[in-house]
Amino acid sequence: MTPATPPVPGSSLSAARRSRELTETVSGPVVDVLVVGLGATGAGVALDAAARGLSVAAVDAHDLAFGTSRFSSKLIHGGLRYLASAQLDVAHESAVERGVLMERTAPHLVRAQPFVLPLTPLVSRAQSTLAWAGFRAGDALRLAARTARATLPAPRRLSTVETRHLAPALRTQGLRGGLLSWDGRLTDDARLVTAIARTAAARGARILTRVRALELTASGARVRDELTGEEGEIRARAVINASGVWADGLVDGIRIRPSRGTHLVLRSDHLGPLPAGLHVPVPGETNRFVLVLPQGDGRVYVGLTDEPVEGDVPDVPEAPETDIGFLLDVLGSVLDVPVRRDAVVGAFAGLRPLLDTAPTAGPGAPRTSDISRRHAVLTSSEGVTTVVGGKLTTYRRMAEDAVDAAVATHRLTAGPSPTASLPLVGAASPNALGSLRAPRRLIQRYGTEAPAVQALGTEDPRLAEPVLAGHPVTGAELLWAVRHEGALDEADLLDRRTRIGLVPADRDAALDVAREVLGEVNLPA
Repeated sequence: MTPATPPVPGSSLSAARRSRELTETVSGPVVDVLVVGLGATGAGVALDAAARGLSVAAVDAHDLAFGTSRFSSKLIHGGLRYLASAQLDVAHESAVERGVLMERTAPHLVRAQPFVLPLTPLVSRAQSTLAWAGFRAGDALRLAARTARATLPAPRRLSTVETRHLAPALRTQGLRGGLLSWDGRLTDDARLVTAIARTAAARGARILTRVRALELTASGARVRDELTGEEGEIRARAVINASGVWADGLVDGIRIRPSRGTHLVLRSDHLGPLPAGLHVPVPGETNRFVLVLPQGDGRVYVGLTDEPVEGDVPDVPEAPETDIGFLLDVLGSVLDVPVRRDAVVGAFAGLRPLLDTAPTAGPGAPRTSDISRRHAVLTSSEGVTTVVGGKLTTYRRMAEDAVDAAVATHRLTAGPSPTASLPLVGAASPNALGSLRAPRRLIQRYGTEAPAVQALGTEDPRLAEPVLAGHPVTGAELLWAVRHEGALDEADLLDRRTRIGLVPADRDAALDVAREVLGEVNLPA
């Protein structure tokens, strides 16, 4: 049996470490970089700065991946959609960053995902030709990004029989085959953020959740510990605002135009076996699809929409019934048996922090689906650096650019970013991952740490049991999250370290087990 190796030294996050480092940081010595926000971009900034040898404190008012970074489509896109709008630089950047994640920094969390675009009567031959040309262009992007063919196979045409094999739930009437393409997909977006933050912690960054930045200045921030209510100051030579859709509330002159993406959660048995995901064309749109994403845990996600959001930004956005109805209608256009509303066991919505560069809002403003996904790094007159826009796939490049700007503005001593070749916690080559003696599902979530997670269940058989019937997450995974991944309460465990909470009924059923694990303070570490 593969020995259960301990976590990477310094990478474990816990309540005790948070308390100790918060005390050392507030009103303590000046740090080189203060990062506000611990989504993918903020955690990436913390890692980038720490990997360059800078001292780093990173705060978030809530938990790791509390905002947009846990509500994505779970895909690592290669930039195909940006080719269609002639954003060649954005497309190439996306393809490069996809390759970095799949082949170097997170091969345990990101793998190739096949997608079938079914050629139904609603897809004209002209649309089919256009889509095929797009998939071929996407493969050219892969080549330009130097991502190996073994990592992402080539697109190809499918016969009707092959299409039905990959998607048995499709309506057969009028089906004339399909188009098979490949992209990157995450096991879990919030787990990626956790891995980034832990890798930053291993490099010396102080990862401080439940710490709200009340006011930013060029020399630091006034902060409040959300657990105790105590306020204090963190002093820093450079401040980087990576708070996503809340960025404009901390720095003047930033305009964010949030865009809502909604996903449905279905039980897998409603769609039957799905060896591949689906691209379902939205009627009347040439480059817009609803995605069907099998998760391998008894669930399927169906998304996404792209709708502008007006007014105050909520902590946790809700999926409106209009979005749910839209997604069910589009999905029903290709299924033999449409999915009814009562089959939707959960839904989630995320807000993309798009930079609003339009001169005016209102009827004449561009749709959020038309706003560029280019990221921007802006430095205020006071010297606070803000990074906004972009997308999950390019978080590493966004972080690198933000740290570059802060280093230049404040003349910090730091070399170039090493993060394009810096493996995240749990990462290893495919051969090394394949040799681990642990369930495949654990390896895809924990990488090289999977045997150590499994060993917790060996030490205590209760922890080897699933947290709830019909879902694979075990008590051992919850305990690991408390000991090593910074989980502080039930929501951290059920809504972010695992995805149990995406189905409210499952969340309720697992709540007692989560509380029990949090109360096991005397278990040996």
